[in-house]
Formats: sequence, structure tokens, C-alpha cells
Amino acid sequence: MPEENNNFINNPDPVPNNQGALNDVAMTNNQIANKGVPPEDGNPVNPQMEEKSLPPQKNSQKEVFGKSEMLNAGTILKDVLGISVGSMVADLGAGGGMFSIQSARLVGDQGQVYAVDILKNTLSEIESKARMAGLYNIKTIWSNLEVVGATKINEGTLDFTLLVNVLFQSTKHYEMMAEAARLLKPGGKLLIIDWDNTKPAFTPPSNMQVEPTKLNEYAHQLDLNLVKDFKAGQYHFGIIFSKVQ
Repeated sequence: MPEENNNFINNPDPVPNNQGALNDVAMTNNQIANKGVPPEDGNPVNPQMEEKSLPPQKNSQKEVFGKSEMLNAGTILKDVLGISVGSMVADLGAGGGMFSIQSARLVGDQGQVYAVDILKNTLSEIESKARMAGLYNIKTIWSNLEVVGATKINEGTLDFTLLVNVLFQSTKHYEMMAEAARLLKPGGKLLIIDWDNTKPAFTPPSNMQVEPTKLNEYAHQLDLNLVKDFKAGQYHFGIIFSKVQ
């Protein structure tokens, strides 16, 4: 029987006001990933990168509202999802790289993290952050997650796949979940985190937000069982599915 967990994952930072959040939209991925994060938990910052503004990109997976500045990545990945030393992880739609970096710290030299994104300059930033952090267990992969089979990772080999603040950027939720499930080994877990509060001005509009009940329907079609749902942050829901063995 699925386990339910509605515990709130503590937000490491105070909730930003609307003006600050509007400024986040214009920030680089590197700035977004590190905004308000304590030094021991955040990503290393390259000052030269901070000074450069990224060129505009046009695709359905473009990062618009940020990825992880209001999520406690370390707590979610270790205490809720259960990533540990030796795990094989794919951060699908890696964005600023916070969840990739935190995963790499947890899996250690015996594990492997794949940071997957459709934006090549984002992947370059993640590579730079990993080097600066002394992490050599992150491999970046360019892929369109909306195309099942496109991600160049061996099928059925991963312990964990992550879709964190990425589904709302697309209308192809089933395809993206199918791609995440394809990469999992039997018993592997898929973590989905996305927006669930439409009131603040800094969240996506309601027509972009993801309906958890629909994700449960897709999961059933993909032979994924619900493990738990939880409150990932003040403005995010979290769901963990397990691939049928």
C-alpha cells in the first residue's frame, strides 16, 4: 500500500517578495541555483560566469521561473528520496545544476550522476561547477526529454531519476515521465517536484502548472507505483514513484 508523507520540507531561505522574484527571471542559471543557499549546500560560483548574461534560448524546456532556489535539495535527495553512496542518478532537465551537484556529493566516487538538459550552455556551467567543487562523477548529456529514447543513457540502469521543476515547462508530461521510467532499473525511483501554488506572482500561471492526479494516471500506465507524496517546499509538491520489479 503506498506510503503517504505530507511532511513539509523546510525551506532553507525566507520566501522572497514579489519584486525579488521578478528579478530572478532575469538572472543567469548559475545565479538562480545559488541564490540564498548557504555556502556548504550551494554550488560553487565562477565570478566570470556571473558577469555574463546568457543569450536567449527558444525551446519548450527553457528555464523561466528558476529551478531550486526555494527547495532544500540536500534534505530531499538524502532523507526523502534515499540517494546514497554508489547510486546511479539522472537529473533530467538539470537547469542550474543544484540537484546534480547535491546528488554527486551523496553518491560519491562509487556512484554516477548524469546531468541532462536541452540547453548546452547550461550543461557547460554544470561541468564548470563540478570541477570547482572537485566532483568528477557528473557526466553532462544533451537531450530532448520530450522524445522517448533520446537520452543517451543505457536503458534500465539507474537507481534514481529526477524531474525537478521541469514538467511545467512542457505539455508532454507523459513522454517525459516515460523517458525517466525507461532509464530506471526495476525497483528504481522517480522523483517529481513541481509548482503547486498559483497565488504568488513569482510562480507560473495556473495553465502551466502540473496536476498531480494526472501524473498518477500516467504513472499507472508506465508501471510505476506510488511510493509517497510530500510537500517539497512552500510552493512545490513532491511525488516519488517506483518502477515495478
